[in-house]
Amino acid sequence: MAAASVDVTQLLLRVTDGDRAAVDTLLPFIYKELRALAASYLRRERDSHTLEATALVHGAYLRLVDQTRVQWQNRAHFFAVAASQMRRILVDYARAHGASKRGAGSEKVTLDDGIIASSGRSGELVAVDEALDALAQFDPIKARIVELRFFGGLSIEETSTVLETSEATVNRQWRLAKAWLYGQLKAGE
Repeated sequence: MAAASVDVTQLLLRVTDGDRAAVDTLLPFIYKELRALAASYLRRERDSHTLEATALVHGAYLRLVDQTRVQWQNRAHFFAVAASQMRRILVDYARAHGASKRGAGSEKVTLDDGIIASSGRSGELVAVDEALDALAQFDPIKARIVELRFFGGLSIEETSTVLETSEATVNRQWRLAKAWLYGQLKAGE
């Protein structure tokens, strides 16, 4: 696995330098992990969700490799940005899907490690996204932790690696962020 991490990091650096051949070489190395990330996202969606993991991966991948301002640091940085791109795609999709049903069938959102899927996920996802944007205004670190944990499905350990901080700090900030977001979402009901 360490060799694959080095290969991915080297490929990402080549992509950053504008090497278009590296873009084609990169996909086989990261596809399985991107697919797992997409599947994790979609497990949290409503049962009738029409977006498939493959489409989510391809959409995010196209956005990622077309980034011209990103200086890829390493594999962890790439997957953190991938999680963010998938979040954007799903939120945009949820907004489009929920536009005609604004507020219909809303359910309470539980921000916890195991999120239970429900039929009203589109509205919930938009509400969480809006609350997360509000959190990012005054505490971007907590918002990033929520994005990585809730939307990206990363563990405490993986999140601490991406953010280059201790697991204890991530765990503490995660608990505080969940409490704040719960208050925001509760107030918005």
